[in-house]
Amino acid sequence: MKVQKSFKGQSDYGTLYLVPTPIGNLQDMTFRAVETLKTADFICAEDTRNTGLLLKHFDIAVKQISFHEHNAYEKIPELIELLKAGKNLAQVSDAGMPSISDPGHDLVKAAIAEDITVVALPGASAGITALIASGLAPQPHIFYGFLPRKSGQQKDFFESKKAYPETQIFYESPYRVSDTLENMLAVYGDRQVVLVRELTKLYEEYQRGAISELLDYITENPLKGECLLIVSGQDEEAQAEKAAEDLNPAELVASLVEAGDKPNQAIKKVAKTYGLNRQEVYNAYHGI
Repeated sequence: MKVQKSFKGQSDYGTLYLVPTPIGNLQDMTFRAVETLKTADFICAEDTRNTGLLLKHFDIAVKQISFHEHNAYEKIPELIELLKAGKNLAQVSDAGMPSISDPGHDLVKAAIAEDITVVALPGASAGITALIASGLAPQPHIFYGFLPRKSGQQKDFFESKKAYPETQIFYESPYRVSDTLENMLAVYGDRQVVLVRELTKLYEEYQRGAISELLDYITENPLKGECLLIVSGQDEEAQAEKAAEDLNPAELVASLVEAGDKPNQAIKKVAKTYGLNRQEVYNAYHGI
């Protein structure tokens, strides 16, 4: 077990700061985030042009290092060497929390492996921000990020998650939302869903309703801008119905008989335990 304490000056190494950036509204940048970017030796940016606009707005002159999924393999060793040389690095994504939809996670793992201090700053997160205003259960919830693009893979993904009781959070392109909702409807049924568009921006919008209702809305109102989908989990009643469908009374009785119960005794137990009709359990066991 490795214990890492984030005390400044505990070693000669620098610190890796994970700095969240606004997801649309620049006023959501925190004072601490601005100060951390100003005092870092380098800023590791997913898109230096995009981050450059942010730095210009807050009058930050720190040099950027391009760090994204296409160059992460070669960049991470170089960044680790900078940290071991005592340089402080701030990693940012294009919007929101870093190290989720960018290669920052691999950088974090590499830094921890070298006993380099990693400090995460709190800040904007599209998924959580949308969730708490969605009206769907905020806990428990599961964040999945972007979905598979191909229809077959997407349906397989939904099949593996449809019995989950947790509220589910997805990112999706406005051009694929309609197809995604069609696939979701086919697998999940007509659950409650919230479509969130342009979060924190001028045209922020929440559309709440059943999946079929949102599909009708999208047909009349083509989507633009960044989107999230928040979907209710499977409710307890649906779970109970599914459990009942999955029961095999004959097998349940047989297992009790094998354990030593007499058939009639086992039939009574199964019927009582699972709320089933005793005659139906009897017929299933005897193949009637």
